[in-house]
Amino acid sequence: MTAAWLLLVVLLLAWGWMDTLRARETALMTCARACRQLEAQLLDETVALQHLWFARDGRGRVHWRRTYGFEFSMDGVGRRQGMVVVLGRQITSLWLDHPDGPIYMPSQH
Repeated sequence: MTAAWLLLVVLLLAWGWMDTLRARETALMTCARACRQLEAQLLDETVALQHLWFARDGRGRVHWRRTYGFEFSMDGVGRRQGMVVVLGRQITSLWLDHPDGPIYMPSQH
């Protein structure tokens, strides 16, 4: 492998890592905002990547589709599940297992 190819691989890996960090940060901010609106606590202040695959957006462009899981609590004791889907850099959906029934929030875009 030549130095140019090695540099290209390193740059692609760095770009992929940065893109993943941005998507994760977008997911985390969205989950935190939803929990605040529901007066719930986002547990561990984190989201975890559950699924990664390619998908097309509304314009037909291919992006990474990342599904993140998270846990929240309504009372500070019990743990409830949630999931957020990020396509590229856009949130496409948010789902929360609320005690009064599941809450599904499609994208506002």
